[in-house]
Amino acid sequence: MRITGRGLRLLILTAFAVFFVAPLLWLILAPTKSDGALVTRSPLSFGSFHQIALAWKHLDGFSDHIFRMWIGNSLLYAFGATAIVLATAIPAGYGLALGSFPGRRVVLTLTLVVMIMPAAALVLPIFLELNAMHLIGSVLSVILPFSFFPFGVYLAYIYYATTMPRDLLDAARVDGASEWQTFRRVALPLAKPIVALVFFFSFAADWNNFFLPFAVLADSSQYPIQVGLSDLLSSTPSFNPAQGGGGQQVNIFRPELALATLLGVVPVAIVFLLSQRALVRGMLGGAVKQ
Repeated sequence: MRITGRGLRLLILTAFAVFFVAPLLWLILAPTKSDGALVTRSPLSFGSFHQIALAWKHLDGFSDHIFRMWIGNSLLYAFGATAIVLATAIPAGYGLALGSFPGRRVVLTLTLVVMIMPAAALVLPIFLELNAMHLIGSVLSVILPFSFFPFGVYLAYIYYATTMPRDLLDAARVDGASEWQTFRRVALPLAKPIVALVFFFSFAADWNNFFLPFAVLADSSQYPIQVGLSDLLSSTPSFNPAQGGGGQQVNIFRPELALATLLGVVPVAIVFLLSQRALVRGMLGGAVKQ
């Protein structure tokens, strides 16, 4: 009976693995094939490395090398906003966790409320606010809203509230350190794991955000990669596998679009790999109280 239960669990897990891994494998292998091969050949078959080079040549040459601009814009928006998030969210979490000031509970409650609100619900009021400030269409119209990251404040709050040794902070104050010096020289160096955690989540959220840049940017040369991919998709032509045999026109993902999607994931994957150890420490940092 126990063997049967384990076999059933293994079968279910295998089915879920195939369900989620198969589309990823298709995406990885799609740039190795031509348009026709994507329809006529096996979905998980490998084409050739020459086709990958050809797909990159077409992608890079699309609309005056605009793909490079999309990647550069995404890096600018994501890194710019994340830098502001780190400069504001970590001190804010520290203040909410260890400070004592009027309105502290109200600020913490508002942080939690905004954190659970759907991001799409805030796009319209943010758009109206940016329009009133005449920032629509500028770089700041993306970076400033991205810099509002209440989840990062909450992560820092949880970390400082559960793991920061109060005696160590009191010792620094007794030695004559100001509150800012205590934070900068004691609390901040001890919070490297949570800084890495906030950095990763903020960068990933900014990199993958589609709706806000789509709403506030009109010039395609300012698009981040996620909006650019939709523009590239709308430019993908149709392919007729029947070639005049009465077949129906079928819209497909071309190899160039699949390659663009893969390249759009690379920066987030690199950030994750570089900060993986700190991410694990940060996620476990608030698990137990020291």
